[in-house]
Amino acid sequence: MVEMSRILIVGAGFAGATYARSLAEAGYTVQVIDRRDHIGGNAADFVDANGVRVHRYGPHLFHTNTTPVFEWLRRFGTWTPYLHRVRAILPDGRFAPLPVNLDTINMVFGETLRSEADAAGFLRRVSVPIADPRNAGEHLRSRIGDTLTDLFFRPYTRKMWGLELEEMDASVVKRLPIRFDTNDQYFPGDRHQALPTEGYSKLFETILAHPNITVALSVDYVPGMERDYDFCFNSMAIDEFFGYRLGDLPYRSLRFHQKTVTAWDDQPCSVRNYTDDGKFTREAWWHCLPNHLHAETGRRTITVEEPCDYRENDNERYYPVKTADGRYQALYQDYRALAEELPNMAFIGRCGTYQYLDMDQVINQSLLAVRRWIEGRRVG
Repeated sequence: MVEMSRILIVGAGFAGATYARSLAEAGYTVQVIDRRDHIGGNAADFVDANGVRVHRYGPHLFHTNTTPVFEWLRRFGTWTPYLHRVRAILPDGRFAPLPVNLDTINMVFGETLRSEADAAGFLRRVSVPIADPRNAGEHLRSRIGDTLTDLFFRPYTRKMWGLELEEMDASVVKRLPIRFDTNDQYFPGDRHQALPTEGYSKLFETILAHPNITVALSVDYVPGMERDYDFCFNSMAIDEFFGYRLGDLPYRSLRFHQKTVTAWDDQPCSVRNYTDDGKFTREAWWHCLPNHLHAETGRRTITVEEPCDYRENDNERYYPVKTADGRYQALYQDYRALAEELPNMAFIGRCGTYQYLDMDQVINQSLLAVRRWIEGRRVG
């Protein structure tokens, strides 16, 4: 019976919280554990000594076309509309819109293109004819040519992924659109773009505030602890769970360098990408986000990101590595086969399924999967 069922959830990020709330509302008793000392996973935030709300693990900017996901989130707090914009710092210090649009093309090439047709025609002329792109590098060169590829994507990819563009799967860069107009929104096609008005951590507090949910922080998963429960939904890294017996699934991580400034410009963007060959990829200006300046102290907080291998950063896993040859995806499938032999455990979330997922994708997958699981139990 449902009232007798106890569920263990490993991880208090979006996957774990979505499962926990859905199961609790279905009558299950849910225990959530997390090795960190806070809820919210990589979306957690806090207000620092400068009076600025900071996202602990880099900018988390919610956007989706999946209306049921947004409606589900709105149950747990108010949301403030926010249209994200990014600028890339050019070698001469100018700020160019990203993703590439008509203004970006004019700035980089010194052109005076005026229409979408002009921009599309220009990119056709500078692009490299590649009929069947096999990787991220070939995909970009076939669409925008060598100059834009080498300026905006090649150095960034080396730093971010520790790989050349030609080693990366094309899907990694296909997520970024190329536009021929002057629209400088980062997610122009997404119906819902907003930030939780009171922050992500407060949002998670509300999601997890249910009498059937108990949360324990600074608690590591210990092999076998699931035996005290009827089922376990586990968002830990699947290769770590199996003791890396088949090999490591690589991740990229980030080191965050916090800076305090007392003077700032009026650029209308919260994120600025570097195009140089240095070790940093981008910086976040938190006060540019709505509701992120909580007190006027005369100071602002900037976070500068330095990519690294996850093993160089206390095993903090952020981005699964997806290569053109698919070798790590094949390794994950081997781990997945092992996981399917476990009778009372399912792996969830970015690390559990080794997928590069946005927040809305994690929530959508979780809502659909947990509903199927609940219905399956009822039928059984």
